[in-house]
Amino acid sequence: MLFFTQCFGAVLDLIHLRFQHYKAKRVFSAAGQLVCVVNPTHSLKYAPARCAAAQTSAEQGILPPCHHHEAVHDPQLVPCTCPLFSCPWEGHLEVVVSHLRQTHRINILQGAEIVFLATDMHLPAPTDWIIMHSCLGHQFLLVLRKQEKYEGHPQFFATMMLIGTPTQADNFTYRLELNRNQRRLKWEATPRSVLERIDSVISDGDCLVLNTSLAQLFSDNGSLAIGIAITTSKVHNAEAEM
Repeated sequence: MLFFTQCFGAVLDLIHLRFQHYKAKRVFSAAGQLVCVVNPTHSLKYAPARCAAAQTSAEQGILPPCHHHEAVHDPQLVPCTCPLFSCPWEGHLEVVVSHLRQTHRINILQGAEIVFLATDMHLPAPTDWIIMHSCLGHQFLLVLRKQEKYEGHPQFFATMMLIGTPTQADNFTYRLELNRNQRRLKWEATPRSVLERIDSVISDGDCLVLNTSLAQLFSDNGSLAIGIAITTSKVHNAEAEM
């Protein structure tokens, strides 16, 4: 009975995933776009017995909450760029992607244009939806965060960060697009480097910001589909031609 119950649950999860994928395809009908269904992640920064539970959590496939490093002692090392999780990991930029995939189980998609489908938008803050996007020979980190910037007033913050240096980030432009019920909302900007941390990006307001009522206008049964496109910046192209 336990075996069949678990199998039945897995089938239901698969059906739900396919349904979410279909909804995103319906919203973004452009041919060739890849769809990634992203489930929410809750904050574990303040969970009790944080570091003692890290090894057990990793063995069970759960993202390990750990001690937060306020400073990087070696300038060549980068702290973990995964938001909401105070992970003690430090490493070089070249191995950030492998750390995010292996430790935090973050999915990665390839292609110039993809669709990011965030589920369960109704969950309380703070909550994150995260994927990596491989494009133009670089890896980007897309973060959608639900956070109360003012008490009792949750907002959604969406941004794209390059897993690279600020100088490299200046060479690209990213676009986030919401499109539903004859409404369209676009945000276009230069990505920030992961060296700058997601908290500072939100504090500066250098991202797409949605209040709950605006997010509901573009959501479909608690899911929010965001079209993502990355291009090289015009300034970079002009310099290359010169």
